[in-house]
Amino acid sequence: MSRDASSLLPLTPAVFHVLLAIAEADTHGYAILKDVARRTEGRVVLSTGTLYGIVKRLLADGLIEESRRRPPAAEDDERRRYYHLTAFGRAVAAAEADRLAQMIATARTRRLIPGRGQA
Repeated sequence: MSRDASSLLPLTPAVFHVLLAIAEADTHGYAILKDVARRTEGRVVLSTGTLYGIVKRLLADGLIEESRRRPPAAEDDERRRYYHLTAFGRAVAAAEADRLAQMIATARTRRLIPGRGQA
């Protein structure tokens, strides 16, 4: 039985940010925190408690899994756990991105935000 990605929508902003951080490469917790803060220019700063609560939920829901791949020993810390998106996690993140894009399109048609090419 295949799971429907839209059944987990909408995602909280924090969960979506974590999925975005993991989307490109296997990533450990501290790197996730740094990526979210950097990408949002400091507007979103996750605490470690919030992050690990999200990670626990994403693992339980099958959106991420712990990676077996590790960087070379000289660049690694054995205490780190690396995570990557599962195929289902990627589908959920894509479904959320599509949902948000549709909301932005509606906001543009309602003139709440400028449309493309408008000032």
